[in-house]
Amino acid sequence: MLDSAHVMTVLEEVTDPEIPVLSIADLGIIRAVSEDADGTLRIAITPTYTGCPAMLPIEIAIRDALMRAGFERVAVDTHLSPAWTTDWLTERGRRRLRDYGIAPPVPGSAGTRGTLFGADIRVECPHCGSHDTVKVNEFGSTACKALYRCRSCAEPFDYFKCI
Repeated sequence: MLDSAHVMTVLEEVTDPEIPVLSIADLGIIRAVSEDADGTLRIAITPTYTGCPAMLPIEIAIRDALMRAGFERVAVDTHLSPAWTTDWLTERGRRRLRDYGIAPPVPGSAGTRGTLFGADIRVECPHCGSHDTVKVNEFGSTACKALYRCRSCAEPFDYFKCI
């Protein structure tokens, strides 16, 4: 019988290759955990965006972690619908981003303001908490982040864009 809680505990240890402070559970990309009749453990994931270069390393890391935990047959399925949204980030994931120096996406703004290539929004500096920030560049260290600068503390920081 499948112990989903145990599987999720194992998956909590699988980190995002682009933002290693986040687990794939923090990102909210795990959509389902199930077991086939033949005992194959099946994990459904949704990429943060179609063509995300981290998906193959994530799939490999999922299989490796679960096999090390004693699961003999593991399949990882990609589900594109519904599309992933930054609203699926956990609160713990948002805290981890902020503590790492990346401003988390503004909750509830996915699909409205501040989309991947969208309008400027009011972003809080992860260093000092000021909202007196300005976008410097639409792209930060990866395509899913924009580069901002805080006018209060003068520190640059990435903002994890809303999708």
